[in-house]
Amino acid sequence: MPLYDYKCRDHGLFQELAMVSDSAQPQPCPQCDSPSARVIVLTPALLGLDPAQREARERSDRSRHEPLFSTPEQRAEAQERHQHRHGPGCGCGDGAVSQPQVFYTADGKKWFPSARPWMISH
Repeated sequence: MPLYDYKCRDHGLFQELAMVSDSAQPQPCPQCDSPSARVIVLTPALLGLDPAQREARERSDRSRHEPLFSTPEQRAEAQERHQHRHGPGCGCGDGAVSQPQVFYTADGKKWFPSARPWMISH
């Protein structure tokens, strides 16, 4: 049987073993025997998260079950909303940075003269 958290109005939190089917039922407080409702205790780390991080975590949890599909309309809308926050040449695709030009050598290999030299082409 799993261990569940319950909260007595007078004595605070306590834990009690209960069957899954009975977990929602109030349990008697071990000190005063009054019926106490089940509570779900959140970890302090989740409560102290920055709101933006909490939203990102929730969005990630939702995307496990409801994946988003990229469409041209959604990408165009996202491009309009995008505010450039990076330095020049970051390559995030905001339109300010030109896409690298591709040249082919005589033996058929790709050459990117304007691209970052540390990037490996495929």
